Amino acid sequence: MALKFDTDFDPSYGQGVTVAPDVLRVTAKNPGPFTFHGTNSYIVGRETLAVIDPGPDDEAHLKTLLEVIADRPVSHIFVSHTHRDHSPLAAQLKQHTGATVLAEGRHRPARPLRIGEINPLDASADTAFSPDIALADDMVVDGDGWAIRTVLTPGHAANHAAFALEGSGILFSADHVMAWATSIVAPPDGAMADYMASLDRLIERDDRLLLPGHGGPVTAPRSFMRELKSHRQMREQAILERIRSGDRTIKEVVAAIYRDTDPRLHGAAGLSVLAHLEDLVARGLITTDGDPAIDGIFRPPG
Repeated sequence: MALKFDTDFDPSYGQGVTVAPDVLRVTAKNPGPFTFHGTNSYIVGRETLAVIDPGPDDEAHLKTLLEVIADRPVSHIFVSHTHRDHSPLAAQLKQHTGATVLAEGRHRPARPLRIGEINPLDASADTAFSPDIALADDMVVDGDGWAIRTVLTPGHAANHAAFALEGSGILFSADHVMAWATSIVAPPDGAMADYMASLDRLIERDDRLLLPGHGGPVTAPRSFMRELKSHRQMREQAILERIRSGDRTIKEVVAAIYRDTDPRLHGAAGLSVLAHLEDLVARGLITTDGDPAIDGIFRPPG
């Protein structure tokens, strides 16, 4: 069965939307081909609150968050990863609330840059971000009537984390799993092997609802993620078949298997193909001269 995306989503800009008991969603007005209608920030709790993913450095979004928070104290700000649509507003929100900022760590690539390599995603990295507390895997933070468990999910970003609201069956999945589209996995920021391992980890959980960083909820998480895994495996197989049939460059592969994709996304598609090729080379299924590179020549082994 083909993976079906859900693009039916009302961002309801400028207001808080109840998405679960004691969970409000506030969507930033930063729509685009990579952010859909914008970044979702979540406000958790009833009296003393937690904010998950404060979002981009945007005064209008900060104003809305503060209006929805009203006069309630905020004790914690959780950040899923350090892309500029998720983490930059943490600093201003901390100034207004005095909350503690928590995340896996500072921004870093999934692997070191190779000689002569330029990271095309540098512009999207929030390199100024530094958490007050570094979150370890499976770490539980207790708040006022809520507890949030860190589930590290590297892949989209090296420091990506999902957050489980204990006792609720809710997982804030950020950019790892979204209902509207697949997550971008683009080296050197991300790594496909890491992404697939993290996806397997989430499939093994028993969450009943995923609240992602963009778009609407995933209401049947386990079946959706199994289909997502199959989709990734089919994409890997398509790349293998293109190389085996004579394609030698990422540009040729993208032109063939992403021909129905928005051309604005072809650059990201090329990086996604590179992520697959890095994994395929590591597994000995594809060869290349030296390290896999965006402008490399790829061929079957032998």
